[in-house]
Amino acid sequence: MNSKWKMLSFISFALLLMSIKHHFRKRPDVITTTDWLAPVIWEGTYNRQVLEKYYKRLNITVGLVVWATEKFAGQYLKEFIQSANEHFMNGYKVIFYIIMDDFSRFPPIELGPLRTFKLFAASKEKRWEDVNVVRMRNLNVYIIKHIQNEVDFLFSMTINQIFKKDFGVETLGKSVAQLHAWWYFQNAKNVPYERRYKSAAFIPFGEGDFYYHSAIFGGTPQEVLTFTIEYQRAVTSDNNNGLSSTFECHLNKYFFINKPTKLLSPEYNWDPTFRTPPQIKHVKIAWQPKDI
Repeated sequence: MNSKWKMLSFISFALLLMSIKHHFRKRPDVITTTDWLAPVIWEGTYNRQVLEKYYKRLNITVGLVVWATEKFAGQYLKEFIQSANEHFMNGYKVIFYIIMDDFSRFPPIELGPLRTFKLFAASKEKRWEDVNVVRMRNLNVYIIKHIQNEVDFLFSMTINQIFKKDFGVETLGKSVAQLHAWWYFQNAKNVPYERRYKSAAFIPFGEGDFYYHSAIFGGTPQEVLTFTIEYQRAVTSDNNNGLSSTFECHLNKYFFINKPTKLLSPEYNWDPTFRTPPQIKHVKIAWQPKDI
């Protein structure tokens, strides 16, 4: 895949230049570009026809990882995959990587053309282990053994979500972060970064770019792999210092140090219990209640 990745890198750079010069559409009501010139994707800020024209030539495959363990293996998984089958990367080859602790609970699922799935076994965590540490360790192993040789881009998503509209190639990038629906419209001073300076997830007061949601992150398989490695290192460091921080805080620290190349607006991960503000034109993914 090395030669293909060189071509993808070239195309990504070309697309960036083209979007800035000709195809990037401003929306004065929202932030559309970060201080480090990464695009923030909102409805109306991209030209899908231009993007489709380029990505179709590359014959890309996109992977989507989801964990379906314990109670989340039934209705959650079925609704997630059915909605993703309808709205995720239409017209492109997609592999759904479903990580389960009990394959007997896999529901009957019908997929459209260009779509397939693979089941991976979730290793059982020890009683004292954090579930996110186990998940990132699993993801690390499966990227190395399988995923990096099978897909060009990879997303990791939590299962309690439903796709509502097209989630397309406008979301692809080397490193993709999701803006948090709860915090994007709030005072930045109140975001729940890790403030204990001894923690590996520490972000000082007055610093930080955005607050990112751990429900969705992605990029190239290599970039996702790098995050899994850095996350495990950070947790080990915290454990050595007698500390424990959340997965989301570690994700935010990682993106604070390693700036994402593309940000997805809250349209791509919206909480329907909130009043929908006028900035949200089309909800791409909606959160699911946790008691279905």
